Amino acid sequence: MEHARQIVDTGPRRRTKVLLVDDQQTQIMFEQMLLGSEEFEYVIARNGREALDMARAERPDLILMDVMMPEMDGIEAVGKLREDDATAGIPIIMVTTRGEEDYVERAYSNGCVDYITKPIQRGELLTKIQALTAGR
Repeated sequence: MEHARQIVDTGPRRRTKVLLVDDQQTQIMFEQMLLGSEEFEYVIARNGREALDMARAERPDLILMDVMMPEMDGIEAVGKLREDDATAGIPIIMVTTRGEEDYVERAYSNGCVDYITKPIQRGELLTKIQALTAGR
């Protein structure tokens, strides 16, 4: 007996909300271009302090965080996001030029879940984002 396959349209798929945190406008534009607009919507912060406010207000599915920024660097911001119940569970990927071991260790110990050094490879970034946001 043959079974008919039924396709159910669940309507438009919800896009993944990503908080991009970087003090360089060109880097933010590059990350948006790299990821595209079909699957993602973006919220932007220019430093760690703005990232704290935006993460609380917008509740993104994921944060891409630079390390070197004015006012509050990304590593300190990650630690503060982890201390706040409202933002503690948001996955954070550090995206930075700083690949030195002490930066990587500090970022992980403050609570980031992954660490990517620039230049970013689209496939690598998409794979990491999909793994971290599956089921959200």
